[in-house]
Amino acid sequence: MATWLKALAYGAGEIAVVSMATLVAFQERLVYVPVLPGLARAYAVTPSRFQLDYEDIWIRSSDGVRLHAWFLKHSSPVSGPTILFFQENAGNIAHRLEFARIMMHRLHCNVFMLSYRGYGASDGHPSQDGITKDAQAALDHLSNRNDVDTSRIVIFGRSLGGAVGSVLARNNPDKVSALILENTFTSILDMAGIMLPFLKWFIGGRASNGPKVLNFLVRSPWSTIDVIGEIKQPILFLSGLQDELVPPLHMRLLYEKAVEHNSHCLFFDFPDGMHMDTWFSAGDRYWRIIQLFLEEYVSLTRDDS
Repeated sequence: MATWLKALAYGAGEIAVVSMATLVAFQERLVYVPVLPGLARAYAVTPSRFQLDYEDIWIRSSDGVRLHAWFLKHSSPVSGPTILFFQENAGNIAHRLEFARIMMHRLHCNVFMLSYRGYGASDGHPSQDGITKDAQAALDHLSNRNDVDTSRIVIFGRSLGGAVGSVLARNNPDKVSALILENTFTSILDMAGIMLPFLKWFIGGRASNGPKVLNFLVRSPWSTIDVIGEIKQPILFLSGLQDELVPPLHMRLLYEKAVEHNSHCLFFDFPDGMHMDTWFSAGDRYWRIIQLFLEEYVSLTRDDS
């Protein structure tokens, strides 16, 4: 019996060591995927391929990193807001152009698409602290433009972008009028056991069980569940129930946390929505929900009361 217990203890220790080594060496590669397998980091297409009027934007974050973005301009007089879009963790903004094109058409809005540091044409290497600075630089740029209604800047974040957008909305209640989250996780800590199942015994957030002894090693925890309850602006939650990457429960937990302190929260789920295609599979209902949310919570003109 003693030999068996000793072997078990050694085995657990080896797993812990492997877990620690994996976290220390590879965690950024798991959280941030600027280049999709088999594809180049460079943009495969630009907005001109979709006949979109756009402006190449170059800005610098507060720590000096040079960032690239596209400002997509609605062609007719704009009645909708300006959407500050934050993408998922994989690929670059070029892979989201079809979504942005439909968004502009359905919502009659401008769209600002930021390349995080290390993504697309932006310099640097991704990290939570760095991307938080990047998001702030993008919002500051929009807030200083004279060709947008700065009282109607809405953040839209999907997956990782939802974590980024939540922090930005929390930090800027006077600059952001509303927040839209789609298929966003409660935290990277909770996602660790999903991405690497053996880690679930050593790492986790509020939605996880276990001793969580390795949490201190995570450099990009992106704990949206701890941020969402501090956001005062209206929030729309869009959840694909067939999400194969982020368990739909995460979106429900975020909503339940938000409504404890914010009465201007709406939650909608989509039975056929997967992680990346909820906007496509849900069809007209998806866009109609967003339109009604904006009509209710985002003023149509600068002079609206």
